[in-house]
Amino acid sequence: MSEHLLEVKDLVKHFTLNGDFVSRVAGKTQTVKAVDGIDFYVRQGETLGLVGESGCGKSTTGRLITRLIEPTEGEIKLRGEDLLAFSPKRMRETRKDVQLVFQDPYASLNPRKTIMDILSRPLEVHNLAKTWHEKRERVLELLNLVGMGSEHIDRYPHEFSGGQRQRIAIARGLTVNPELMIGDEPVSALDVSIQAQILNLFRELQEKFSLTYLFIAHDLAVIRHISDRVAVMYVGKIVESGPVATIFSDPLHPYTKALLAAVPEADPEKPAPRLTLEGEVATPIDPPPGCRLQGRCPLATSICSEVSPELVSVDTDHQVACHNL
Repeated sequence: MSEHLLEVKDLVKHFTLNGDFVSRVAGKTQTVKAVDGIDFYVRQGETLGLVGESGCGKSTTGRLITRLIEPTEGEIKLRGEDLLAFSPKRMRETRKDVQLVFQDPYASLNPRKTIMDILSRPLEVHNLAKTWHEKRERVLELLNLVGMGSEHIDRYPHEFSGGQRQRIAIARGLTVNPELMIGDEPVSALDVSIQAQILNLFRELQEKFSLTYLFIAHDLAVIRHISDRVAVMYVGKIVESGPVATIFSDPLHPYTKALLAAVPEADPEKPAPRLTLEGEVATPIDPPPGCRLQGRCPLATSICSEVSPELVSVDTDHQVACHNL
């Protein structure tokens, strides 16, 4: 499991805002630095959990990797090949190797199509089945893999529960035998009991097909349950990454500590939270120089407002971006 299936280096995505009428007349613009120079990798067969608060750039990162949106700059390598150098035709062919499962399974499924139509469409696009019989057999196989039956094949999305729709969305991702699946908050819209079922399904499929996952979520319990390694993101930057056991038992970055301290603890014998943050989350719109956490961090010093900390290794497979370690 040492091979890096996916490598992201210096990945940047900036959006330009024209502002209101007065700003446009004056020629003033603002820049949203949604993703601002991030590095991470995912080994073959493992799950990397990408965690952070809403608006930190997690979902944008997932869309950049699939090139649903184009990056401002940086590198995205799959099996050592730079996806950004691919022609549109080559990228269309490569998309069968990288599949995205969205947060809202109802919005991502065409309400006018039956499950047979939805699951057979990728087979048609990538020429993976020639006859109607071949397509139907493959669709039935996929439904069985995600715990559904043949009686569901001719139904429409509105006839299913949220958990069932997400199973269908996962089946659609599996249709083309991908190597990497990106889950963009795939269980956040589900009840807790259903979340556990879907997470277990993800793990079963990973073991069965040697899948690699980039799992995006804001829920630390979800990330802890499914991930091998964790990357913590704050306002467009990755501030800490490492093995899941290390991040949850011995976090080093103030933001990671604050995230974990905010999780309710059922055991009264456990020690009190080590660190809390005051104030509002920084904005990604024209952020100031230095560390994005500087205005909230009780450990901040003068250098934090001047120099953006780099992600550096502090131990085997453990990286942190902080001036005050």
